[in-house]
Amino acid sequence: MKKELIKVAMVDDHILLRNALASLINHSDNCSVVIECSNGKELISKIKISTPPDLVILDLNMPEMDGHQTALYLQKNHPEIKVIMLTMYDSELALIRLLKAGVKGFMKKDIHPTELMHAIQTVHEQGYYYSAQTSSKLAGLFRDEQSAHAIDKILISDQEIEFLKFVCSELTYKEVAVQLKMNPRAIDGMRDNLFTRLDVKSRVGLAMYAIKHGIVSI
Repeated sequence: MKKELIKVAMVDDHILLRNALASLINHSDNCSVVIECSNGKELISKIKISTPPDLVILDLNMPEMDGHQTALYLQKNHPEIKVIMLTMYDSELALIRLLKAGVKGFMKKDIHPTELMHAIQTVHEQGYYYSAQTSSKLAGLFRDEQSAHAIDKILISDQEIEFLKFVCSELTYKEVAVQLKMNPRAIDGMRDNLFTRLDVKSRVGLAMYAIKHGIVSI
């Protein structure tokens, strides 16, 4: 009996990688890449004028509209579309942010082709796919007596995420306060709180944290 065709959208701004993955997927028995694009905005525009895919493979870091923003949009507007995130960032913070955005599976960019196809089939049939490495990282949050402290460190609010993005710009803290529509003293308080929670001592430390956890790309 022939398997049901899985319609896949491939979203990655690296054209060579995107084409290579699309070619691999198209050579499978029951998968077809029906949409290829470079960012979330392109994906949304194509979904509006064509049949939505069953599954989307998103790169996390893309220009204009990144993988996290795109996953949030799909979660709200197309919850029937399953999302797999393709990323080099697999920190606990990155994973939890993506889980909250409705992502059903995670793949590192150095994934073996066999695992890629297994992930697609598993997400389509069972609803989710987590590699052993991903499962281990998430389980590690609840493994010891330091768990509460570890979870507190990674549960960063959306406002704090936006603050960390601005930290990586050339704006002063006062200018960041204007962008976030906050009192400068409140910004200072948020900064100092993050210094303590994230165990960093400077703006450079905050920026390095944001880069390491996929909040901003370089």
